Amino acid sequence: MRMRSWMMMAAIVASPAAVVAKVTISPAITTALADPARADQAKDDERRHAAEVIAFSGAKPGWQVVDFFPGSGYWSRIFAGVVGPSGHVYGIWPSMAAKYAEKGVPGLQARNLSNVSASLDAEAITVPQPVDLVWTVQNYHDIANDGRGEAGIAAFNAQVFKALKPGGTFIVIDHVAPAGSGLTDTDTLHRIDPAIVKKQVLAAGFQWVGESKALANPKDDHNLKVFDPAIRGFTDQFVYKFRKPLK
Repeated sequence: MRMRSWMMMAAIVASPAAVVAKVTISPAITTALADPARADQAKDDERRHAAEVIAFSGAKPGWQVVDFFPGSGYWSRIFAGVVGPSGHVYGIWPSMAAKYAEKGVPGLQARNLSNVSASLDAEAITVPQPVDLVWTVQNYHDIANDGRGEAGIAAFNAQVFKALKPGGTFIVIDHVAPAGSGLTDTDTLHRIDPAIVKKQVLAAGFQWVGESKALANPKDDHNLKVFDPAIRGFTDQFVYKFRKPLK
């Protein structure tokens, strides 16, 4: 089994570069990624296609951004540089992620970034005013777990809708599950069928904008748990962009 895992990893790493959406990398993104204060995380930028996916989101100086369930704060720290002093980043851990917030919240606060807030939010998304972007990476599938199911996801999407300004953007990035699997693999493989995500978000009143293939990996057959050494860090991921209608 170990040999099979390493053989798969070799095939994945050697696979052709992912197809990247045609986006323009703004000076704000370039500057944010080049910040020496990010030296500890910069090694992951290429693998995560950070420049491409941030550009796809449309984030720019002055934006108010929610980074939902931000983990170690990788994306929050990049957004801090992109939105600049006139913008703000809200790193929000939901109550379902309280055990991760114990380390994540103080860890991000310790960075002393003047335009970043980090908090555990029992209501999932609470912001002082509507924001320009809600962003969640590799966590949308978790919302369905522990018995929350479709109802939990519907409630979350409604909160995102409320938190956004008219015309605001919602970005969902997650691990791809087999087509037609729905929510079957959210707890077992930590993957979700992209089709059901699109259906759920549109049902909440959002408009479909498009997708980026920056994180696509055709070598991933969608059948391994995302933490399996053979695929971890190189899963096939979808990057979906939605918009709250102006009216």
